[in-house]
Amino acid sequence: MITTWAIAQDAPPPAEAPAAEAPAAADAPAYATYDDFKAGPEYAGFLANNLWIMIAAALVFLMHLGFATVESGLCQSKNTVNILFKNVFIVCIGALGYMFYGFNGMYPGWEAGVSKDFFALGKPITNSFDDAGQVANMTTAYATGPMTYWTDFLFQAMFAATAATIVSGAVAERVKLTSFMIYATVLVTFFYPITGSWKWGYGWLNTMGFHDFAGSTLVHAFGGFAALAAIIILGPRKGKFTKDGVKPILPHSLPLATIGVFLLFLGWFGFNGGSVLSADPQAVSRVFVTTAMAGFAGGIAAMITSWVVLKKPDLSMSLNGILAGLVGITAGADDISPYGAVATGAIAGAIVVISVLFLDKLKIDDPVGAVSVHGVCGVFGTLAPAIFGTKSFGTQLIGTLSVSAFAFVASLAIFIILKVTMGVRVSAEEEHEGLDVAEHGAPAYHIS
Repeated sequence: MITTWAIAQDAPPPAEAPAAEAPAAADAPAYATYDDFKAGPEYAGFLANNLWIMIAAALVFLMHLGFATVESGLCQSKNTVNILFKNVFIVCIGALGYMFYGFNGMYPGWEAGVSKDFFALGKPITNSFDDAGQVANMTTAYATGPMTYWTDFLFQAMFAATAATIVSGAVAERVKLTSFMIYATVLVTFFYPITGSWKWGYGWLNTMGFHDFAGSTLVHAFGGFAALAAIIILGPRKGKFTKDGVKPILPHSLPLATIGVFLLFLGWFGFNGGSVLSADPQAVSRVFVTTAMAGFAGGIAAMITSWVVLKKPDLSMSLNGILAGLVGITAGADDISPYGAVATGAIAGAIVVISVLFLDKLKIDDPVGAVSVHGVCGVFGTLAPAIFGTKSFGTQLIGTLSVSAFAFVASLAIFIILKVTMGVRVSAEEEHEGLDVAEHGAPAYHIS
């Protein structure tokens, strides 16, 4: 296991977090040029580690296609273009915002005199990207890590964009596009790095011993509770809740949603497997197994639970059960045993069904179940390492509740400001017509 100042996942922290410019570690060999490093004994292992983390970053990027297809498939066809447009925007602005501020905000180095407890204080990435001559950033001397500065940034940028993508599905079919674009930009660029720094940037949760291997709380619960605040302010879709009860608004393409879930499942091997932060065969293969088994168990548990409760086998619940199991294991994929992963996934799969139905009872309209999958199951998944692993329950509870509360309050504040200043919801006429035509001027499907 390596330690690095810019680390997206759990690793033992150094006695004092290194400076933001990531100088070469004292015990790391110094190389005059990159060619000297390539000729050295460390290069073969560095090559394998770096290559795996780049592949993992590509797999996490693929998850954005999964989110796009899940969200559009579970919503009405008249809003397909709008949903796809938001997903395209989020991954673009997420990566750019992370480059201009988020990366160094999340991992600022905690220089002397700067608070390392609650606030991420960073600056834009500058010459570290442009100057390949900084040999320390391109070798094992990069904070004794197995990857280059560039690989580290790109892997973590893919994570950052995911937080805002979670919100996209929850507010679908009635949110004003420009308002959402502003909201997503602020959320991913400035607020996600704050809570990320609490743990992965060696902040106060890291000091407490909080464990979140790949982000059940720092990515998923953050996005889930940000989504909850947004949909409370936004309100439900027209016709969803009537005096006679809940009226289902049916998805337009369950095949598309199913494709999306399997794309997300595939991407999760990069999400969790890349979080090992090396190509170590034992560690990566173990994380692959715990991840996969939790996802499968979540799907089975949701099938059974929904069949019992709804009296019919529900595909959308089963799909969300798979995602719930994957969210549930993400915090403890390195700490929980394979059979513990099965239990974690199964419990999460049952929880998501109950949560979706409960939110409907509260008249909280979440078209894709994002709050239940990512928020509720993210909290449970963060507690799972204390239940089935070796971590402290109290510490895990404090960590997940603090991040979830911050995400909820920050999201609530942004949405209230946007509602007062420019509005956050389309008109009733636009909602009825569909956002594809109202916002974009063309439907997604042209059938002659």
